Amino acid sequence: MGTLGKAREAPRKPHGCRAAPKARLEGKPSSSPLPSHPSLAQITQFRMMVSLGHLAKGASLDDLIDSCVQSFDADGNLCRSNQLLQVMLTMHRILISSAELLQKVITLYKDALAKNSPGLCLKICYFVRYWITEFWIMFKMDASLARTMEEFQELVKANGQELHCRLIDTTQINARDWSRKLTQRIKSNTSKKRKVSLLFDHLEPEELSEHLTYLEFKSFRRISFSDYQNYLVNSCVKENPTMERSIALCNGISQWVQLMVLSRPTPQLRAEVFIKFIQVAQKLHQLQNFNTLMAVIGGLCHSSISRLKETSSHVPHEINKVLGEMTELLSSCRNYDNYRRAYGECTHFKIPILGVHLKDLISLYEAMPDYLEEGKVNVHKLLALYNHINELVQLQEVAPPLEANKDLVHLLTLSLDLYYTEDEIYELSYAREPRNHKAPSVFKNYDHDQDGYISQEEFEKIAASFPFSFCVMDKDREGLISREEITAYFMRASSIYSKLGLGFPHSFQETTYLKPTFCDNCAGFLWGVIKQGYRCKDCGMNCHKQCKDLVVFECKKRAKNSTAPTENSTSVGPASSLCSLGAKDLLHGNKYPESR
Repeated sequence: MGTLGKAREAPRKPHGCRAAPKARLEGKPSSSPLPSHPSLAQITQFRMMVSLGHLAKGASLDDLIDSCVQSFDADGNLCRSNQLLQVMLTMHRILISSAELLQKVITLYKDALAKNSPGLCLKICYFVRYWITEFWIMFKMDASLARTMEEFQELVKANGQELHCRLIDTTQINARDWSRKLTQRIKSNTSKKRKVSLLFDHLEPEELSEHLTYLEFKSFRRISFSDYQNYLVNSCVKENPTMERSIALCNGISQWVQLMVLSRPTPQLRAEVFIKFIQVAQKLHQLQNFNTLMAVIGGLCHSSISRLKETSSHVPHEINKVLGEMTELLSSCRNYDNYRRAYGECTHFKIPILGVHLKDLISLYEAMPDYLEEGKVNVHKLLALYNHINELVQLQEVAPPLEANKDLVHLLTLSLDLYYTEDEIYELSYAREPRNHKAPSVFKNYDHDQDGYISQEEFEKIAASFPFSFCVMDKDREGLISREEITAYFMRASSIYSKLGLGFPHSFQETTYLKPTFCDNCAGFLWGVIKQGYRCKDCGMNCHKQCKDLVVFECKKRAKNSTAPTENSTSVGPASSLCSLGAKDLLHGNKYPESR
C-alpha cells in the first residue's frame, strides 16, 4: 500500500521473483546487442522446473492437486517450495474452471473422510486456506467458485470439524483490510496546492510526463493475475474492465495530444505544442514508461497532425530527428525488436507496452499444447505462462520515482476522458490548415478557358460514371454549368449513393503495421505485434477486425497510378478519413488526407 512518491531506496524483493536493480532514469537505452547468456527469467524457470522434479515432465491433474496438498505439514506450514501452488492456483483456468478445481478438492476430501484419514483432510483444508488467503479475489469475483465453496463448507460443517470450518472460512474476504489492497496501493501527494490550466501551458515537459506516468502506473497496477487469466481464456479484453481501462487511457492520451496541437490557432503555436510533446516523449523514455510513450508518439504521428505542412515547417530539424528515433524505437519491425532490446536493458521501475506483451502471452498459449501424451498436463506450459504473467505483475511492486499533484491528476483525468470522434478531429485539422487547392481539379480539366463554366456536353462526360441524374443542372446560364452547380451535383450524388449503398465495397486485407496506427471507424488504437488490423487495398482505410463489418463509409478507390498499400507497409495513422470527402475532393483532386 505504498504512497506514489519517490522511488524506494531498497525496494522489496517479491517472493519468487528476481530483485529489481537500481533504476537507470537518464539517457536512452543502449543499442548494444543483448547478452548471449540466459536471462534471469530463463534461469528462474529452469530452477522451478528442477524443483518440481518428475512433475515437470508432465503429470495428471489429480497428481498435481495431490502434490499441492502434500506441500503442507500437519501444522499447516509449507514443507516444500510454494512454486507449484502458485502455478496451479494462478494458471489452472486454462485447463478447468476454478469451481471444477475446487470440486476435485472436495472429492479428495470426501475420499479422505471415507478412508478415515484426518491428517489428509487437514492438509486439504490448509491447501484451501492458502488458496483463499493468496487469491481471495477469485472467491469474491467468481460466483460459481463461491457457490462451490459454500457446498464445501456445508460438507465440513456436517462432519463436525470445527477446525476445518475455521480454516476454510471466507467471511474475512469482505473485511475492510482485505479490500484495501485494491484501493490504496498508491497515493498522490496532496501537499502541492496550486491552480492549473486546461491547456497545461504552465507545466514543464518533465512534470507533465511524470503525471502521465502516474496515471499510467495507476491503471497498469490494477491489472491482476486473474485479468491476465481471463485474457488468455477469452483471447480478448472483452468483459475485462481493467484492461479495457488501460487501453482506453492509451487511446485517450493519443487523442488528447492531437487536440492539444490542434487547439492552437497559428502554425507557430501548434509547432510549439508539437515540440513540447516531443520533449514529453523524451522524458517518458527516461522514466521508462513505454506504454505512454507509444500513446504520445502515436498521437504526434496521426495523420490529422502529420498533414499540417505549415505547422511542420516551424518544427526544427533536430525535433523531427528525435521523432524519427522514437518512431523507430516503437516500430513493430522484426517483432518490436528495438523496443524489446531497450525494454530488456531497463531496470527497476518500468511500464511495458501492454499490447506487445499480451500478444506474446497469446502466442505462447497457442504454441504449446495443454496436454502431453497419456493425458498428462503440460506443466512446462503452465510454468512458461506463469513466469510471463508474473514478470508483468511484479512490476506493480516497484513505485514510480516521482510525486504527483492531486489537483493536476484530477484535471488530467478529466481532459483525457473528453471523447472526440475521428471526424471531429479531422474537421479541426482541416479548419486549421485547409487542403491545398492548387492541384489540378476535375473542373479545370474541362474548363479550358478558365471562365468558371463548362458546357452541358462536358458535364455529361463527368457525370457518365453515375447511372442517373441527381438534380437539375444549368440554373443560371443556358447551356453552361458553373462550379457551384457541379459542386451541388456531386454533394447530392454522394448523399444518395451513401443512402442507397451504391458505393464501392471495401477490399480489406489483414495487415501488419510498422508504426502506431488508429482505426478509421472507431478512432481506437490498433493493438498488437503483427496483423493488428485490416486495411482496404483500394482506399487505404484502416480498422479493427471487429470494425471492418461496421464501416459505413464508401470506398473511394485511388487512381490507378497510386501505389496500393501492402501488408507490412508503413503507416503513421489513418490513411483516409472518408467521411470528410465529398464534391470538393472530386473537384480539387484530393482523394484522401495528406500525409507527412
